[in-house]
Amino acid sequence: MSSSTAPIERPRISACIITFNEADRIADCLASLHFCDELIVVDSFSSDDTVAIAQAAGARVLQRAFTGFRNQKDFAVGQARHDWVLCLDADERISPALCQAILAARDAGFAGHAGYRFARLSEYFGKFLRHGNAYPDRVMRLFDRRRGGWRGAREIHEAASVDGAVGTLHGDLIHYPYRSLMQQLAKTQRYAQMMAEHEYARGKRATLAKLVLAPAWRFWRGLLLRGGWRDGWHGLVYAYVRANYVRQKTIMLWMLHNGAAVSDPVKPPR
Repeated sequence: MSSSTAPIERPRISACIITFNEADRIADCLASLHFCDELIVVDSFSSDDTVAIAQAAGARVLQRAFTGFRNQKDFAVGQARHDWVLCLDADERISPALCQAILAARDAGFAGHAGYRFARLSEYFGKFLRHGNAYPDRVMRLFDRRRGGWRGAREIHEAASVDGAVGTLHGDLIHYPYRSLMQQLAKTQRYAQMMAEHEYARGKRATLAKLVLAPAWRFWRGLLLRGGWRDGWHGLVYAYVRANYVRQKTIMLWMLHNGAAVSDPVKPPR
């Protein structure tokens, strides 16, 4: 008497990306997602060729005003035709090793898991950072949207979560976060303000001790305890800039608590 096992139905994957003026990066991002069954780009009315490039790559492009990182990504997931979604930013790429790991998990039916995390490897002005606070920086970007998604109220440093087991896949998500140092400094200052305002609204307050110690702890933890020094001057500069982010966020939280202005007041139209 013989028996046969029914083949596992291969789940389909929808890739979801949000964009704004990413003409120089979106093509490589989408090319790395060649194994996905659907490409969705939610664009915030880019003024460059982002939309045309994405459409030429086979993506379904939707236009939507930007309402926050978490909210925009949640909207993108909601437009997917398939329940398993892979969410990337335009400055990220799936490495060949990670691609193979995702395909293996998919061919096994994503059995036993509601989502998967993997390491993110960031390029920093000509060098990939493999130590310090920069790596492995694991993120969960592949998940079953029926069991989770981009939940919560935080629109900055947003993270997806699921109800169920989360597996870890081999391979790196390649990240090209900064076009220049000035762009990084402007970005971290903007994020620091958004995070300070979020924490203040939730009742969090900065103390004098945190104001003094938190930036120093972030710097030395990344540079020494986590081996950021192994990345040479790139690791040193990265540690300084990330410590400066903590300093800015904590100062802004302190200012908000004490009723001081953090940003310029909005001037009424003349």
